[in-house]
Amino acid sequence: MHLYDAIVIGAGQAGLSASYHLTRLGIDHVVLDGDSGPGGAWRHRWDSLTMADVHGVADLPDAPAPGGSRERANQVIPAWFAGYEAEHGLPVERPVRVERVTDEGESLAVHAGEHRWLGRTLINATGTWTRPFVPYYPGAETFRGEQLHTHDYPGPEHFVGRRVLVVGGGASAVQFIGELAPLTDVLWVTRREPVWVDQGSFDGRAAVGKVLDRVRDGRPPASVVSVTGLALRPQERLAESLGAYERRRSMFQRIESDGVRWADASFEPVDVILWATGFRPAVDHLAPLHLRTRYGGIALLPGGADVQTAVTAAADPRVQLVGYGPSASTIGASRAGRAAALAVRRLLDGDAATTVAAAGGVAG
Repeated sequence: MHLYDAIVIGAGQAGLSASYHLTRLGIDHVVLDGDSGPGGAWRHRWDSLTMADVHGVADLPDAPAPGGSRERANQVIPAWFAGYEAEHGLPVERPVRVERVTDEGESLAVHAGEHRWLGRTLINATGTWTRPFVPYYPGAETFRGEQLHTHDYPGPEHFVGRRVLVVGGGASAVQFIGELAPLTDVLWVTRREPVWVDQGSFDGRAAVGKVLDRVRDGRPPASVVSVTGLALRPQERLAESLGAYERRRSMFQRIESDGVRWADASFEPVDVILWATGFRPAVDHLAPLHLRTRYGGIALLPGGADVQTAVTAAADPRVQLVGYGPSASTIGASRAGRAAALAVRRLLDGDAATTVAAAGGVAG
C-alpha cells in the first residue's frame, strides 16, 4: 500500500490551502473530501447568500475570490474551487466519507468503508458544517411548528406570513434577522447579551488570541465571533429600524406546541424556531488517536507570532488541525493551511518518533 507523506481530510478552504502549500513544497499527499463535488461548506449555504455578502472571505492562496456580485455564493464558489483544484493539480479524491483515523505506529491510517490510506502525517480540515448544534429545551418534541437550524436555512421567502423565533447570538442570527424582519414577524432571543461593535473598531488578532488561549489549555474552542462582537452591515439597517434587534432579555424555559414560555409564565406564540446556535468541530473520526484532554478539547501547540498558525496537536504533532480553534474562520483557515504544510515539512525533515515523544504530556 502506498504511504503518503501527508493525508488531508477535507477540501474546503482550509484543505485546499493546505494542499496548495504541500504541492509547492513537493510533498506527496492526497486530499480526501466527503462531498460529491468541490466547494466545501459553501456548496451547502442558503440561496439568498450572495457574493456581495461574502466580502472576499472565500479567498484561497494567491487567488482572491470573485468580486461582490449578487450571484449566489453556493454556485459561484464551488465552481471557482473546482477551477482552483484543476489549475493547481490538487490531488482531491471524492466522495470519501472518513470514518476513523488510527495510529499504526510508523504511520496514520485513514479508514473509509473498505478503503484505507496510510500517511506519515495528517492534516485535518473538516471544519464544523457537518456538526450543527441544537440545544435541548423541555417540550421541544411537542412543537407543532417548524424547527430549522442554520445548516438547513432555506432562504427568507420560506418564512413569509409566519412568526419566526430566531435563537442565537452570532453573526448568522444577525444576518437572518436582517433578511426576515422586512418580510415577516421576527422575535429574537439569545442566552447572552450581544456585544455590538463598529465593523472596523475591534482588534481581530487579539480576539482570536482569546480563542487560542482555550485550545492551548485543551478546552473546547469558543467561536471567534463570541470574542469579536457583532456588527450590522448596511443590508441589515432596515431590520434595525424596524426594531428587530430588540431581543428578549432572558431565554425561554420550555417549548410548547405553539410557542415558547418564559420563567415568569409569559408566552410567545411562534410558527417557526430558527436555531442559529452554531456548530461543533467535526473531529469525531480522530477519537482513536486520543487527542482530547480531560477538558474535552484538543490542545494545540503555540504557532508563533500569528495566533492563527497554531495548528499542531499537542498530543501527537503528526496531526495538524486547520479550521479548528483560532483558525476556525474562512481567513484564518487559509493561513492555517500554510502553517500546517510547513509543520509537515519540518516533521518529515526530522525524526517523527522523537518529535511525538518530546510532545508527550503537553496536553495534560
